Amino acid sequence: MRLVFLGAPGVGKGTQADRVTAQFGWPKISTGDLLREAVRNQTALGIEAKKSMDAGKLVPDSVVIGMVRDTLAAPSCQKGFVLDGFPRTVPQAEELQAILTGRNLKLDQVINFRVSRHDVVTRLSGRRSCPKCQSVFHIAFAPPKIEGQCDRCGASLIQRSDDKPETIEARLKVYDEQTAPLIAYYQAKNLLSDLDGSGEMAAVYTRLSALLLGLGAQ
Repeated sequence: MRLVFLGAPGVGKGTQADRVTAQFGWPKISTGDLLREAVRNQTALGIEAKKSMDAGKLVPDSVVIGMVRDTLAAPSCQKGFVLDGFPRTVPQAEELQAILTGRNLKLDQVINFRVSRHDVVTRLSGRRSCPKCQSVFHIAFAPPKIEGQCDRCGASLIQRSDDKPETIEARLKVYDEQTAPLIAYYQAKNLLSDLDGSGEMAAVYTRLSALLLGLGAQ
């Protein structure tokens, strides 16, 4: 099954995508992870992305789309995938459609995670990330076994600059302006399903897995 997880920053898309991958075996494709890996491995696209990042600019669509295109061509994505964090804009959605059409594929569903703005701020401001293995924790909902230390690799956890309260509202404004129009875009294509993303992660996944099974996931 080929899926897009849509929703504001902090709604839990990445966490739920990890659970879907564990249950169904479809790889999670996170553009953030792809960018970090490409920069770390100094690929051609990674070098181009780093130039923009070092200059404090957004990574160009052409670079992000190139990474997604290369990843979707991998054998591991042939039976399905979960796109987390892409597309972010309607033009990116149109590029994704072109990529899939070129491979005689199509999206099966777009899941729109809905969470109140208050909950989004609470979730993001409490998130802690591992700079080494990219694991993510939360000081209230999913704390590490040892405070401030990654369970997987032992590195010291950090609060990403974009998870600090003073930057969250700016991120949500960008989402409202650029990404929210995707809701109407995918509604028009009859591909959108809303999902209540509030509450405990396990409860959200119960709702999500029921939705996927109802769509014919195996």
